[in-house]
Amino acid sequence: MDRVARAVPDGGPRITLLDGFAMRTGGPADGPGEEELPPSVQRVVAHLCLAGSPARTAVSGRLWPDVPEERARASLRSALWRLRRSAPGLLDDSGSRLRLAPGVRTDVRDLQAWAGQVGDPAAAPPRLTLPAPALLGDLLPGWYDDWVLLERDRLQQVRLHALETVAARLGAVGRYAEALQAAYLAIRAEPLRESAHRTVVRVHLAEGNLAEALRAHDAFACLLRAELGVAPTERMTGLVRGLPRLRRVS
Repeated sequence: MDRVARAVPDGGPRITLLDGFAMRTGGPADGPGEEELPPSVQRVVAHLCLAGSPARTAVSGRLWPDVPEERARASLRSALWRLRRSAPGLLDDSGSRLRLAPGVRTDVRDLQAWAGQVGDPAAAPPRLTLPAPALLGDLLPGWYDDWVLLERDRLQQVRLHALETVAARLGAVGRYAEALQAAYLAIRAEPLRESAHRTVVRVHLAEGNLAEALRAHDAFACLLRAELGVAPTERMTGLVRGLPRLRRVS
């Protein structure tokens, strides 16, 4: 159930959208229990996490697109009133634009910060890390608003490219186990993504594990043939061309 948990000890509000909506408010203890946010309020908070600082009219039009403009604005005012009561200080809504208050943390920002860090060509090897498990979930599963679907796809691509990037860079500095973990996280998210499978093959080759590279290539070729009826691209087959095939012992 989506809830607002009061009196968490980590000091500041945190909103999570990956694997479902949740919000925790920080600060001193203010009583036991949890308070549930209405769906309309959740949608406002989630939209601001993803959109930055949109105008009020843009928010009402995006979240209530099928009703008259005045009714949409009234719905937004009602949602903001409820949010002020449930989590005072979470938003800066003093002007014509809405935004999260300074200090509010979100897992979506954490994901994008991690992707930017591992994709920075100047990042030193110690800064090349795997993503925290909490950053691997889908954005707001079960939500089907157009703005959610677009952001879900975008964040998925951000994460997949970052996983492949960090896998390649970890492999280049000899951190092969972590490199494979990153590549297989990408494969788990998109099993038919050839670029992720190519990364696995490259890491095995860099480590000198020719048999494992061949097995990874062949497993992907079988999967692709079974699911789509096509063969891997030349970029994939070229990685293992010329490698000796193991003979089966009868």
